Amino acid sequence: MIKLDLVINVIFQFSVLVEPQILLFIGFIVLVGVIAYMGHLQAKKRREAFERLALELGLRFYPDKDYSFAQRYGFLDHMDDGHKRYAFNRLSGDIEGQGVNLFDYHYETYSRDSKGHRSTHHHYFSIFTLSLPARFPELNIEREGFFSKIGQGLGFDDIDFESLEFSKRYKVKSGDKKFAYDFCNVQMIDFLLRQRDLIIEVDGNTLALTFKGKLSIEVIRPNLDRLLKIRSLMPNYLFS
Repeated sequence: MIKLDLVINVIFQFSVLVEPQILLFIGFIVLVGVIAYMGHLQAKKRREAFERLALELGLRFYPDKDYSFAQRYGFLDHMDDGHKRYAFNRLSGDIEGQGVNLFDYHYETYSRDSKGHRSTHHHYFSIFTLSLPARFPELNIEREGFFSKIGQGLGFDDIDFESLEFSKRYKVKSGDKKFAYDFCNVQMIDFLLRQRDLIIEVDGNTLALTFKGKLSIEVIRPNLDRLLKIRSLMPNYLFS
């Protein structure tokens, strides 16, 4: 008969050899599981918050990934970037007689390290769109940044305005300068000078605001209000 103390000693020696590896493996599995579960809870909480907001605003709510919707707005910046592009958590309907869509947006890009191993990078945005009753040339307005200033120094100029402060703070691009000046009227410039984080696009019959990352639910409604404000500052003669 094998002695119990001998068996225990063998098991102990074996556990000393393999336990750190086992613990490391188990710890890794638990960590991955916890991260996945926390991500699931956050996504669920965000969906529920969007659903409540949709009820408050009288909008329809579409939580699922929508690849065709992303293709529909592929003319907007970033919406034709990368791969696996889709909209989700979309609120859609009419506010003040105007068609609007608010949604989270995702695409992914890939890179490889020196050993050829591929990594996937996920990019998220919050996007607000409003349907305009007329079609317009493409127009992009965003804050001046370091690289845009370098571009100007190399001759890639944006459109300048009488307001030096506005011209220094914002980069305005359009193939139709007259439309850019009409859009960026005195009232619009005054409003934009009081904003810090807006990226505005007009293309065809769409007015859009784009924000990098997924906005917290608390600022969704205020940014919808800013979208409606920008629309109200577009002069009526543009639509006649």
